[in-house]
Amino acid sequence: MEQLEYQEGRTELAEFGEFPLIERLTDGFTPCNKSTVKGVGDDCAVIGTGDKLTLVTGDMLVEGVNFDMMYTPLLHLGYKAVAIGISDIAAMNGTPRQVLLNIAVSNRYSVEALEELYAGVRLCCQRYDVDLVGGDLATSRAGMVISVTVVGEADANRITYRSGAKLHDLICVSGDLGSAYSGLLVLEREKVTYKANPDFKPDLDGYDYVLERYLKPEPRMDIVQFLREKDIVPTSMIDVSDGLASELLHICHQSQCGCEVYEERLPIDYQTSRVCSEMSSNMLPVSNALNGGEDYELLFTIGQQDYEKIRDSQEVHIIGHITEKGSPAVMVTPQNTTIELRAQGWQQNG
Repeated sequence: MEQLEYQEGRTELAEFGEFPLIERLTDGFTPCNKSTVKGVGDDCAVIGTGDKLTLVTGDMLVEGVNFDMMYTPLLHLGYKAVAIGISDIAAMNGTPRQVLLNIAVSNRYSVEALEELYAGVRLCCQRYDVDLVGGDLATSRAGMVISVTVVGEADANRITYRSGAKLHDLICVSGDLGSAYSGLLVLEREKVTYKANPDFKPDLDGYDYVLERYLKPEPRMDIVQFLREKDIVPTSMIDVSDGLASELLHICHQSQCGCEVYEERLPIDYQTSRVCSEMSSNMLPVSNALNGGEDYELLFTIGQQDYEKIRDSQEVHIIGHITEKGSPAVMVTPQNTTIELRAQGWQQNG
């Protein structure tokens, strides 16, 4: 068969961010089944009819791109693979139920190594009451590739999309931001030192929190439960997998609005600030919070009438508000200057 050539009019992948690229590739796909409630464009696909809707999400982890086996324990990797899928279900205000796990692996890995990986999968499934119901195991020429599909459900009257934010809604985020990226920076620093001197023993004391945030993130199902108990249905929601700036822009794009968030209100843990100061005098904790990613916190908006219900929460922080259509997404500094938010571009590694 004659090989097709695509050189003419070639556009490099690096010129696109991840989500603009997905939008371009999926343009023209329109649902043909009535049961497809929501297709491409949110944290999960939504399928079904009636009072209960089915949520489906998929994630892929590629060795050398999404994880480095030099410092990633297989137990943690298995746990994380399931956790990030559950986080997508949480971002739709839903409940996870089942998981399918597909793995391509080279002969560099032993049976015992895969057992350790699956032990991590089992721990996460047990913690969040999720059933492993299937998957596939294939051969890879090099390294490991993990593909996870998580299935969940949501009440039709409580499901939350990215597209519902309204003028003057409050912008909220759970937990703290930038800590996962700080954990990655610590691991990469120790890796560089070890490669230069194999006798070097990594010193990770005092970094427990940021390391766990990167290696073993926890989906915020507790926040979903908190919102249910307070009878709050967010107007929009997304999980923070690609950094706060990117996720805010997704909500603004889908909801056709702008936003203002306040730098001094961004929740940043002291270990995140410590890592930044150790790495470089020019590295700011707020940059980690805006662009670091992999925190898997929940970013959501609520109507002002729900303010009293969350004002005393230690885990939910109000960081700004939604502005009118056509206005930009900005961060306001303590000096009262505004900085327009921009998403970091998607880059291929390797």
